[in-house]
Amino acid sequence: MMQNFNDGGLRTPYYLIDEEKLIHNLEILKDVSERAECKILLAQKAFSMFAVYPLIKRYLAGTTASGLYEARLGYEEFGGETHVFSPAYREDEFEEILKYADDIVFNSPLQVKKFASKAKEKGKNIGLRINPECSTQGDHAIYDPCAVGSRLGTTLANFDEDILPLLDGLHFHTLCEQNSDDL
Repeated sequence: MMQNFNDGGLRTPYYLIDEEKLIHNLEILKDVSERAECKILLAQKAFSMFAVYPLIKRYLAGTTASGLYEARLGYEEFGGETHVFSPAYREDEFEEILKYADDIVFNSPLQVKKFASKAKEKGKNIGLRINPECSTQGDHAIYDPCAVGSRLGTTLANFDEDILPLLDGLHFHTLCEQNSDDL
């Protein structure tokens, strides 16, 4: 029997997840992860419905977060690895982020110089977001690190080689809503 949303039986907004489709997609991701020998993480900014984290964590290695509260959510509700990237970090929140994060990606060499030694002391992996200075975004300027006025990632002109010993990796955030042929 179909229930009427307006009769008080269900309150809106009401989110309905097709568990079979979710599992199907998660199985694809797990297969890609195994065949490519890589880790696939849940981007909480795109999908933070933690009620299904127990299911998702059977397939993925962990979560990504864009700040303190997403990092805490991923750490407490998902487990696995917690990766954090933020265009800016608040000094008064950074110590708490270190409790939850395994990997921290900074947006500039200045941030690396300011925070990386604290993170390294706690055994965290450190990355730096790179602005590739070559746009492939087309219609998605909001996601384009190369858009005019963007402050997402460091450019070659702003790169500081003195931070290289502090880095464990580089982060390229490109190809949003695109296929690999844009590479």
